Amino acid sequence: MRIVTNHVYSLKDKENLIDQTNLKNEDQVIDIFGDLAKLEHELSDYGQHFFDCLRFLMKEGRLEILPVKFNGIDLAHSKKMILFDGENYISTDGSINFTLNALTKNSESFEVNAPWEGEIFAQRTQDEKENFDKIFAKSHSNYEYISAEKIEVVINRIGKPREAVDLIDDSITLDQSNYSEKVSKILRKKESRVKKTLWDYQVKNNIPRFPFPSGPRDYQKKAYLNWCKNKKQGIFGMATGTGKTLTALNCLLAEYEETGKYMSVILVPTSVLLSQWVSEVRAFGFDNIITSDNKDWPDNLGMYLLLSQSKRARSFIFISTYASFNGKKYQGITNGKDLSKVLLIADEAHNLGTKSSLSNLPVGMNKRIGLSATPSRKYDEKGTKELESFFNSFAPYYTYSFSMKQAIDEGYLTRYFYYPILTSLTHEELMEYKRISKQLLKHFDFQKGRYKESAEMLLIKRKRIIHQAKNKKEVFKEILEKINKNDKLSHTLVYVPEGYDHDYSNTTTYNIKDEDERIINDYSEIISRSGYSTYQILSGTKDRDQILKRFDQGEIQVLTSMKTLDEGVDVPSSKYAIFCSSTGNPRQFIQRRGRVLRLFEGKDYAYVYDIVIAPNSNMWLGESFKTKELLNKMEKNIFTSELYRIANFLYACENRSDISLGKDKELKRIVQLSKKYDVNLSAMILDLLSQDETK
Repeated sequence: MRIVTNHVYSLKDKENLIDQTNLKNEDQVIDIFGDLAKLEHELSDYGQHFFDCLRFLMKEGRLEILPVKFNGIDLAHSKKMILFDGENYISTDGSINFTLNALTKNSESFEVNAPWEGEIFAQRTQDEKENFDKIFAKSHSNYEYISAEKIEVVINRIGKPREAVDLIDDSITLDQSNYSEKVSKILRKKESRVKKTLWDYQVKNNIPRFPFPSGPRDYQKKAYLNWCKNKKQGIFGMATGTGKTLTALNCLLAEYEETGKYMSVILVPTSVLLSQWVSEVRAFGFDNIITSDNKDWPDNLGMYLLLSQSKRARSFIFISTYASFNGKKYQGITNGKDLSKVLLIADEAHNLGTKSSLSNLPVGMNKRIGLSATPSRKYDEKGTKELESFFNSFAPYYTYSFSMKQAIDEGYLTRYFYYPILTSLTHEELMEYKRISKQLLKHFDFQKGRYKESAEMLLIKRKRIIHQAKNKKEVFKEILEKINKNDKLSHTLVYVPEGYDHDYSNTTTYNIKDEDERIINDYSEIISRSGYSTYQILSGTKDRDQILKRFDQGEIQVLTSMKTLDEGVDVPSSKYAIFCSSTGNPRQFIQRRGRVLRLFEGKDYAYVYDIVIAPNSNMWLGESFKTKELLNKMEKNIFTSELYRIANFLYACENRSDISLGKDKELKRIVQLSKKYDVNLSAMILDLLSQDETK
């Protein structure tokens, strides 16, 4: 760019650069060299951006400025441009000031001469070009030429050192609130085009960037701002499917843009999730990735940590399972190291609340992000509190919360219908359930409303009675028939009951016991006998990606799983989910529901079927009054947990009104049962809705 300019500016010129001024005399001339501090203070965002661009061009050797006086004393006040696109020149003359006086009183004009419009326009452009070249060659007799040194000093003083990509980004983030809708629409198109160009440039030059040209979503930007306000610590309590991974990595990207480096340790519960995180990290353009499933990781991580404490620090990302994180190798490598510049990202952060992980909390990492759709640890108040304290983020007002209902309402998750179906235990199952329940009375803390640790084996035995309930399998067959009747059965997930909750703090896999394997085989056999293709997704399943691809394409109609699809595995094409397990653990049913709510082309709605074992108060007939009272209280607690799951499904579903209208016979029965146990299901739903509004 070559600029011919004045050595001084009139007030009208100044108004184009400065927002506020106390000067009232329009004829007063301001020498920009006289008060740099004031000029710098009063610059608008646009004015600052202008000087930033000038400084960049000057640094690159792409700017020449020639200050002049017209006829030796007067201002050169003509406003002309000559532009060249590599093939053609055009010229402009004049400027329009968008002020009331300018538009209503002055004769404002702006002339554009495009040579292809005719010979006259071509000649005007040629004349202007020759005249400009003559001025810049300092051979025009009407101008006196002045040194540009002072102006260059001003530019270097006021302009900030910025790179090209930063200036492009700045140009589309300047305040546009005062523009009309017509102009705003043009600017939005420009913004989209510029973002795509910038993104392509970053991809080509291997510069870390957000993996989509459109950039982060508004809620992901808000999560970052909240995190910064919270001293760069916090829990992101975000619904499954809302992009927790992208939200966290966007924070790491911002760290890179701020410091020029990225250093992070990312913790995940399973090897499957580790692989997914590697893919996401690479999509951002980050490199120097170390993973705990590589045998050389201790040496590589040790080297980067050693360099991080010197002037030769390099960017790196270490992605590890919680099991490796808790191991002696990792703890030995990081012990005594300065990790204050390293960002910790704990995926499924509730896993950091186990006894093993709590004893190894990386307190040296001041920058922390915990990710979880369900940060609270059920039945572990102590672990939950320590976890929240570590991340400096407390329920229900986490550093950032994005609920499932909010995500559905804003179009980030699929809308869904929910159908709970009641069934019951057989007489034999009921008698065994009753026998174990009476034994459990000795191990139940009625004051705290929970079982003692001594009850664990009895609880597993009783849970298995519910999980293996014969009537569940009959209901399951009916659900398959119903789905196939209404819409040819495909893209269906079946959550088969499992016998225990898994702790990922010391191992990355879920080992299915013989009895669990028998259960999943029983359900798979029902599916096969009904004429549908099915596959079991288990820990250690080979060719998992190929199986999921065949499922997406409809070759495999039904996937059965116990726990493998709970955390982090993407199955966005799934349209139907059948819950055969009667879990009261929010983490399990929320994660499982999230698998089927992910957006997928052609999927307008998702459908969730939930098999619920109804309590039977008649089983306590013949017991003493006191025993009956205690058993009913115990049963109420169990059913309340079931009702909480039902309420959590109902509060965000499309057919929630059925509960008040009484359209669904199963819901009607559930409401009647809840009243019998003095539990208000509608109040539970309203409470969940109000929690959503509060967040």
